[in-house]
Amino acid sequence: MLEIYAYARRFMAEHGNPNQWGLTNWPPEALLHRDIREGHSYVCVNSAGTVIGTFFFVQGEDIEPTYRNITEGSWRDDSAYGVVHRIASDGSEKGIGSFCIDWAYAQCGHLRIDTHGDNRVMQNMLKKLGFVHCGTIYVEEDNDPRLAFEKSEALETALTE
Repeated sequence: MLEIYAYARRFMAEHGNPNQWGLTNWPPEALLHRDIREGHSYVCVNSAGTVIGTFFFVQGEDIEPTYRNITEGSWRDDSAYGVVHRIASDGSEKGIGSFCIDWAYAQCGHLRIDTHGDNRVMQNMLKKLGFVHCGTIYVEEDNDPRLAFEKSEALETALTE
């Protein structure tokens, strides 16, 4: 996992996003160990059984404290939700990020996710996957604002009825 995150930091820096994880060597190994212990760390494996991606996923009621305060907008669905953080791939195959996010969405039907304003790759992927920009949140790790996105089956169903 550490190698995957190292690759992801290099990829982000090369694509105009050097600050999101690069300045702090994010995520720290201790946090990854905690994610594993708590059962919130997931990996994506290819057909050969090689780990090619990783991410954090948790679901429940009001599970992300930093999402309680959203500015410049609002969340669209107040029901229980899932959160994906720290998504990264080793770059060996296309579509790993989309696969992981689609998997997490299938588990709960309501996801919230945030990303750095410079992370155009993630923003474009989220929009392609049907997420809506809802506002801005702030994380404890730094003072950089994060763009908050959401996708909800309940809202999608309501819009088509």
